[in-house]
Amino acid sequence: MTRPLPRHAAQPPAAEPVVQTQPVIQLVSVIKTYGTGEAVVHALRGVSLDVVERDYVAIMGASGSGKSTLMNIIGCLDVPGEGQFLIDGIDTSALDEQQLAMVRNRKIGFVFQAFNLIPRMTALGNVELPLSYAGLRGAERRYRAEAALRLVGLGERMQAQPKQLSGGQQQRVAVARALVTAPSLILADEPTGNLDTKASADLMDVFDRLNAAGRTIVLITHEADVAAHAKRVIGVQDGHIVADRRVTEPYSDPPLLGSRAVRS
Repeated sequence: MTRPLPRHAAQPPAAEPVVQTQPVIQLVSVIKTYGTGEAVVHALRGVSLDVVERDYVAIMGASGSGKSTLMNIIGCLDVPGEGQFLIDGIDTSALDEQQLAMVRNRKIGFVFQAFNLIPRMTALGNVELPLSYAGLRGAERRYRAEAALRLVGLGERMQAQPKQLSGGQQQRVAVARALVTAPSLILADEPTGNLDTKASADLMDVFDRLNAAGRTIVLITHEADVAAHAKRVIGVQDGHIVADRRVTEPYSDPPLLGSRAVRS
């Protein structure tokens, strides 16, 4: 007589839960032109692109390739001529300028090549500024700004003014300011452009650690060593995406760069 299978053996194994990754940004057939007639410039020619949560993307291209226009649209600094751009599921084509500014301020943390710090304010004051615009109380602003500065390795330089900081330290203040509002996306435009090799390596270490902690990062760069830190590299040429590849090997320093440990 055949024994019945134990009850637990007769049940199919429970399926693993499927984790749905939400796109942070979506471009759908985006076209952007400037000028008219013979002077028309086709900056983007039907670009489609998704970037999901926790991704780490480098967008590369030569001058005139369309990467700056792409950055301006992703940053809600410009809008498509045709097609759609969505951030966190919000279709920006349906927004007026005031609504677009609100999305830009709440959803995106910007890091620019030129730092864009206010000279007469301390590092802490510069990082607190976006929270002040958002209406947060003083104690909460201070707590979050201090935490952001510690995260980028500047816990001991909070009261320093920009002129008292190196270029690399100023850019890390800018990174702290970008992430203090907990945006959906950190968008960095040539963030190492004004930095020497050592400061660039230290800054990229900050981006690496932020992504490892779950931040979504998009870098606009023409530097291969910067793009090498990303998990995904996108090439833009003549208004088209001509390359989109996943980076399979984790970044490691070339011998000449040495350690990438953050120094305050």
